[in-house]
Amino acid sequence: MVKKLLHTRYRVNDLAKTVTFYTEVLGLEEVRRHKSPRGSELVFLKTPNSEELIEICSFPASGPVTLGPDVTHLAFEVDDLEKFALHAAAHGYPLSDGPTESSSGVFAFIDAPEGYEIELIQYRK
Repeated sequence: MVKKLLHTRYRVNDLAKTVTFYTEVLGLEEVRRHKSPRGSELVFLKTPNSEELIEICSFPASGPVTLGPDVTHLAFEVDDLEKFALHAAAHGYPLSDGPTESSSGVFAFIDAPEGYEIELIQYRK
């Protein structure tokens, strides 16, 4: 049986652009970077208040990354969705869907580089 979730991997075509998005737009911290034994370029990112990491992988030998719509997404909690939306839009990443009210708060989506969806949730206080 597994013990705990360690990281989630997303393979990308443009490593630099994607890491910039996660660090400058979302505010994640780069905790390590290295090349794997098979030649993948790997960058591990940490979200505040979470133990699990996000692994961003560039491995051109596998061919280009082609992502279909609505396949996967990461969800992050924010304190102020409106404020975050303004910050993301200023970096060239406007909301792609929402904001939408729900019973637990409000949520919206932005599209990360390469088409990965990011869900942002502001819970009711």
